Amino acid sequence: MTTGADIIAGKLRAAGCHHAFGIPGGEVLALMDSLDRAGLRFVLVKHENAGGFMAEGGWHADGAPGVLLATLGPGVANAINVVANAWQDRVPLIFLTGCVDEADAESYTHQVFDHQQLLRPIVKASFSARSGAIGVMMDKAISIAMDGQPGPVHIDVPIKVAEALSEEEIRPRTPAVGEHQGVSDGAALREAMALFEAAERPIAIAGVDAVNEGAGRAITEFCHSFSVPLVTTYKGKGLLDENDPLALGGAGLSPKADAILLPLIQKSDCVLLLGYDPIEMRANWRNPWQDETQVVDVAPVLRTHGMHRAKVSLRGSVVSALERLSQVRARGSVSWAAGEPSAARGSLSAAFAAESEGWGPATVFHELRRLMPEQTVVTADSGAHRILVSQIWKCPMPRGMLQSSALCTMGCAVPLAMGHQLVDAEKRPVVAFVGDAGLEMCLGELSTLRDLKIPVIVCVLVDRSLSLIELKQRSSQRQNLGVDFAETDFPAVAAAYGGHGAWVESAGQLAGEVELALARPEQFTVLACRIPDRSYDGKI
Repeated sequence: MTTGADIIAGKLRAAGCHHAFGIPGGEVLALMDSLDRAGLRFVLVKHENAGGFMAEGGWHADGAPGVLLATLGPGVANAINVVANAWQDRVPLIFLTGCVDEADAESYTHQVFDHQQLLRPIVKASFSARSGAIGVMMDKAISIAMDGQPGPVHIDVPIKVAEALSEEEIRPRTPAVGEHQGVSDGAALREAMALFEAAERPIAIAGVDAVNEGAGRAITEFCHSFSVPLVTTYKGKGLLDENDPLALGGAGLSPKADAILLPLIQKSDCVLLLGYDPIEMRANWRNPWQDETQVVDVAPVLRTHGMHRAKVSLRGSVVSALERLSQVRARGSVSWAAGEPSAARGSLSAAFAAESEGWGPATVFHELRRLMPEQTVVTADSGAHRILVSQIWKCPMPRGMLQSSALCTMGCAVPLAMGHQLVDAEKRPVVAFVGDAGLEMCLGELSTLRDLKIPVIVCVLVDRSLSLIELKQRSSQRQNLGVDFAETDFPAVAAAYGGHGAWVESAGQLAGEVELALARPEQFTVLACRIPDRSYDGKI
C-alpha cells in the first residue's frame, strides 16, 4: 500500500527531482524512506542552510526544483536564511518539514512552534499535508514553485500523515498554463515595436527572469541581428557569451563599473529590459535613464518594485517579445554609429585588469579564468571578492556563475558548487570563490565534500578581514571595528577534512596547483590565496 510520504516522494520524482538534501530527525524518517524508494538520493549535510544551497546548485545543473528536508523546530529555524535566499533570488525550492500531529501539538510543546507562521513571509506558499489530498497539494506546490518567478514552497508534513496508508487516486500533474506565455497583441506591443523601430541607440538589460526562461539563444540572435549591446545583472551573466563584442558584462554592485555603464545607458534612446529584475542592483540603479528615454519592460510578472519607470510594459516571455520586435527592423541594421558601446567595453576591460605589479585578487581571478576550461562553472560568496570576480570572470553561457545576488548572503558559494558538481550530468569543473570569513561559516561542509568524493576547487581569498565592510568603514570615516580577525591555516583544515590544500602567493604557484587540482577526480582542493591588506581599494 502507498503511504502519504510515498505520494509526496512520487510527485517529486515525477517533477524530475533526483536528490534531496538535509539533516534527518525523528519526524521525517518516513519521508526519507519514501524519497529513497522513489529514486531521490538523500544527501546528508552538516547544516540545513548548506543543504538548501546544494539543492539550488542542483537546480541550476538539471532544471528540476530543489528539495530540502528538515526536521521540526531547530531544523526549520536553521533553514530560514536559505529559504529567504530562494525567495529573493528566484529559486524553486520545495522545503519539506516534519511536524508533530495536530492533536499532539495542543499539549506537547518540546521543539514545537508554528512553522507556517514563521515561513509565510518568505515563501510563495505554505501547505500543511492532509490525508486524502496529498497528491493535489503536491501538484499545487510544484506548479507554484516553478511558475512565473520561481521561488520556495513550504510543505509541513505531520508524522501520521506521512506514515498513514492512503487510497488516493494519483493523477499526473498538469503544468501551469501561464508558463513562459507569449506577449499579447495589442496597443502596448504595437507601441513597443514602434519605439524599437525608431531607435538609433538601443541597449538591452537582461536579468534573472531571462535566465529562468532559457532565453539566452534568442537574446544572442537578437543582439547580433540589430547590433544591440547587452548589459546583464550578475545572475544574467552569459545570456550573451561575455567574450562577444556586444557583451558589456554584469552590473549591479560595482561603483567602478556603474561609472562606465550608467552614462552609456543615459545616452540610449531605447532601453529594452529583458527579464530584468532590479532586486540585484545597488540603489543608484533607481531611475538610471533620462526622462525622455523610451523604455520597454518585458517581464513574466507584474513589476511592483518602483525602482524605475517604463514607457511600455509587456507581460510574457522574452523570447516571444524579441520575435515580435525583430519584425520591424532590418537585420544587420547599424546601431550606435559613434561606437560608444565598444568604447565602454574597452574601458571596462581596462578598469578591471590584473594588478600591473605584484599579486592581488584581480590577478587571481584573471589567472584562474585563463587556466580553467572554458565551460567551468564558478560560484561566488558575498563580499568584495564577489564584486570583483563578477566583473572579471567571462561566462560563455548562462548559469556559468552562481551566487546570491539578491539576498547577498555569505556562506553560499561552497554548497552551491557542491550541489552543481554532484548533479551536473556533464561533470563540468566547478570553482567556488569565497572570502576567509565566508569559508569559516561553512567549514563543516568540507566533510560533506569528502564523503561525496567530488572534486570542487575552493579558492579562498585570505586577507583576515571583512574587506567590503572595512572599506565602507574607512570611506565613512569610522573606526576600524569588528571586521578584522586572525588567519586560519586553511590548507591544514583541508587536509584534516580529507582534501588537499595549498597556500598560493603567486601566479606561478596558482598555475601549478590548478593543474594538480584538475587531476584529482575524487578529492576537493582548497587554494588559500593570501592577498595583501586592503587589496580591493580602488578596484570595485
